[in-house]
Amino acid sequence: MSRINKNVILALLTLTSSAFLLFQLYYYKHYLSAKNGAGLSKSKGSQIGFDSIQWRAVKKFIMLTSSQNVPVFLIDPLILELINKNFEQVKNTSHGSASECKFLCVPRDFTAFALQYHLWKNEEGWFRIAENMGFQCLKIESKDPRLDGIDSLSGTEIPLHYICKLAAHAIHLVVFHERSGNYLWHGHLRLKGHIDRKFVPFRKLQFGRYPGAFDRPELQQVTVDGLDLLIPKDPVHFLEEVPHSRFIECRYKEARAFFQQYLDDNTVEAVAFRKSAKELLQLAARTLKKLGVRFWLSSGTCLGWYRQCNIIPYSKDVDLGIFIQDYKSDIISAFHDAGLPLKHKFGKVEDSLELSFQGKDDVKLDIFFFYEETDHMWNGGTQAKTGKKFKYLFPKFTLCWTEFVDMKLHVPCETIEYIEANYGKTWKIPVKTWDWKRSPPNVQPNGIWPVSEWDEVIQLY
Repeated sequence: MSRINKNVILALLTLTSSAFLLFQLYYYKHYLSAKNGAGLSKSKGSQIGFDSIQWRAVKKFIMLTSSQNVPVFLIDPLILELINKNFEQVKNTSHGSASECKFLCVPRDFTAFALQYHLWKNEEGWFRIAENMGFQCLKIESKDPRLDGIDSLSGTEIPLHYICKLAAHAIHLVVFHERSGNYLWHGHLRLKGHIDRKFVPFRKLQFGRYPGAFDRPELQQVTVDGLDLLIPKDPVHFLEEVPHSRFIECRYKEARAFFQQYLDDNTVEAVAFRKSAKELLQLAARTLKKLGVRFWLSSGTCLGWYRQCNIIPYSKDVDLGIFIQDYKSDIISAFHDAGLPLKHKFGKVEDSLELSFQGKDDVKLDIFFFYEETDHMWNGGTQAKTGKKFKYLFPKFTLCWTEFVDMKLHVPCETIEYIEANYGKTWKIPVKTWDWKRSPPNVQPNGIWPVSEWDEVIQLY
């Protein structure tokens, strides 16, 4: 009996010891290790996320560009958006003080940077050093569109994009070029036949699907995840530009062909009109930009840009379009303050609004306001003598940037559809006699203003 009790007691002691040991192991694993791990994270926070392939690729790229004095700046929409949302935190972060990688470690295939080409002093040397550092780089070139109007230089090629891959992450370096309208332009990333389409997932690139135009950004230096980077000083403005940056070139080749068939008018009167019209357009653009009102080249001014890359000398005016939702009540006073008094006002904001301002040398500025329907857009016209209303129908369109008379201006992206709606299939043939009530193929009667409203909808000055 005593032997049995002794064995039972030994078994109970062994069981109790094992249970206590298991409890100690459990406590250490789930409580002490977590507590110590938290302390370790605080003391060695620089390790959190900083081993990601994205951060390492960006760090190496920054080391490369800094060593070669290449002034790149971050334009990646995803990272800029994160920085903007947490800008106070980023602004108060000093170099080397980051405890966690919060921005540059987010999962993505690319990080986009930009470079102003005129500031790049050693392009070929940089390319070789990048490859020596382990990057696989792809260079995209194409002809310089700024020289398309000069036959002897129109084939000159310039760099447009660099794709530099390190392991599974790639840096997309967008090369910005200066344009005469004091803005920055980047080209279309068009893959030539010999390029490996599997080098990177090109379809995921944020820039290069089409040429783009941007305001020249002022830059600021910030510390992001322990790295010193340049970013646009106004990231919100830059981010707003990205989805609306598409750029269309003037068709220089077709313009030369046009002038071979129809000689250009270089009379004193034509040259003087073009000079006055250009000055009027520049003044109108500055005025509307101050107001924050989008506009585009319309009617004859748009036709001149598209057909002959110039102002049509016999048009006698400058035509602009504005979406009615962008109308501002102080637009008339703003133009008056700019030296452009109101010549006439037809219609009203709710229906067929049209404004005309008097410029110098008897050149006037016509602004047509466009209204959107379910499947089309339209602008109105009013005959002052009779009160008759007219409507001009256009297929729906979006806005793209272009360069015209040394300015960055908007035109309809769907330009040919817009012009054919207004001028028909024969738009390539100059027509000097034009009746705005009958000539356009897209015009249709739209009733008549009630006599009781004439004082409001027909104002002549």
